[in-house]
Amino acid sequence: MVKKIVIGLLLVIVAIQFYRPEKNISIETPDTDFLVVNGTDANLAATIKASCYDCHSNNTAYPWYAEVAPVSWWVANHVNDGKKHFDFSIWDTYSDKKKDHKLEENIEMIEEKEMPLESYLPMHPEAKLSEEQQKELIAYFKEIKSKINYTKVE
Repeated sequence: MVKKIVIGLLLVIVAIQFYRPEKNISIETPDTDFLVVNGTDANLAATIKASCYDCHSNNTAYPWYAEVAPVSWWVANHVNDGKKHFDFSIWDTYSDKKKDHKLEENIEMIEEKEMPLESYLPMHPEAKLSEEQQKELIAYFKEIKSKINYTKVE
């Protein structure tokens, strides 16, 4: 009986490998991308790409384990959810109100150390932000926010 269960589980594991979620890989950077639109400094751009772009842009660098179902499904869902909240690739399609709001959220998430996610960091140590990098990102996002032509009406 145990042997049949093990064989059944192995067959299921093999079978689910044939269902692959669509990958979030773009060949080119769109003109609407945050880094392009804002002419972000190369060092700061590298920090943003390393810490944010896998889940919040059109170009995810997939680790080896993302090739194995059901982990591949979890990664795809995580990326889709991240892009739903904020997508650097379509930054310039956002209204000024939405840009202002998204920057405010980004600042808050970094200040509260909620981004990058703790669950992401063990397999992606390059994404961990130092205190200095956190300060630089917060200052940069505040600078971009100050340039947005949007005023809240109280």
